[in-house]
Amino acid sequence: MRLAEVEIIILNVGLAAFGAFIFFIIYDLAKQSKAGKFGTFILFLALGMGLGVFLIKNLVVYFFDL
Repeated sequence: MRLAEVEIIILNVGLAAFGAFIFFIIYDLAKQSKAGKFGTFILFLALGMGLGVFLIKNLVVYFFDL
């Protein structure tokens, strides 16, 4: 296994862990602010969109490089 392959694996694991941590932060923010169901949905939509777009961009770049 080459170094580049190890770096790609570690990057993907790190991004998955980062994404999970971001969603935990959004959930905790909604819980502490007592946002309710609709407020929690809006928080996840607005704040999670940034992470979602970042991940979609990586997928698009990956498929164009094939």
